[in-house]
Amino acid sequence: MRDELIVSGLTVRFAGLTALDDVGFTVAPGSVHAVIGPNGAGKSTCFNVLSGVYRATEGSVTFGGTELTTLAPHRIAALGIARTFQNIALSRHLSVEDNLMLGRHRLTKAGFLSAGLRLPRARREDARHRARVRDIAEFVGVGDHLAAPVGMLPYGVQKRIELARGLAMEPRLLLLDEPVAGMNGTERQRMADVIVRARADLGISILLVEHDMGMVMRLADEVTVLDFGKRIAGGPPADVQRDPAVLRAYLGAAHEPTAGTATATEEEERERA
Repeated sequence: MRDELIVSGLTVRFAGLTALDDVGFTVAPGSVHAVIGPNGAGKSTCFNVLSGVYRATEGSVTFGGTELTTLAPHRIAALGIARTFQNIALSRHLSVEDNLMLGRHRLTKAGFLSAGLRLPRARREDARHRARVRDIAEFVGVGDHLAAPVGMLPYGVQKRIELARGLAMEPRLLLLDEPVAGMNGTERQRMADVIVRARADLGISILLVEHDMGMVMRLADEVTVLDFGKRIAGGPPADVQRDPAVLRAYLGAAHEPTAGTATATEEEERERA
């Protein structure tokens, strides 16, 4: 299927430590699919493989039939896969509008010379992209901040701007890495509403990593649960939240990582490196 994401047998090892071990799941076109699990479960590693930051040791990831594991990040983005980050990755000194324009880069056809010389074709294209950026800003609820430097805005607004930049890429699949982390209740609800509308109005697929289980259970069509790099459960949210293996993982029942499996601390150290 054209926009189906299929993860199969995905394994990632770092110096003998296994961060992901034979993980598999499918994101259906137009669906919201959540990847959840305790800290150190392998969620960020999974996202880093899907976006081309990490290389898989074994396994396959295909999107619309194209194998992603051999592609560089910019090639994956060119296929229509956009990503937000757990830690805000915006240019703090640029305006909101210019940050969103960075998301239009893969869609820009005018060459560097034409843009630099401000030739008529480049000016017309720039105007079209800026008009689209303004529409997206309004859609996400940050239209009043277009001229403001990002670094001057509240944290919750910055998180929505990062989502807007992802949408500015006109993605077919949007990867959201903890989109409501650090937000208060009102901000979380606003972000959830935008995600629901993005899926419904734009018809995109969404894969999200999130610790807010209330949000996951409300938004997700399917949930994949990781623990110590392994897939321990998957299915509709109502089934997953009753799964005994999931309850053990989240309630802290005594279970130790198998030999050679990355612990939470080890994976977090790699993420900071």
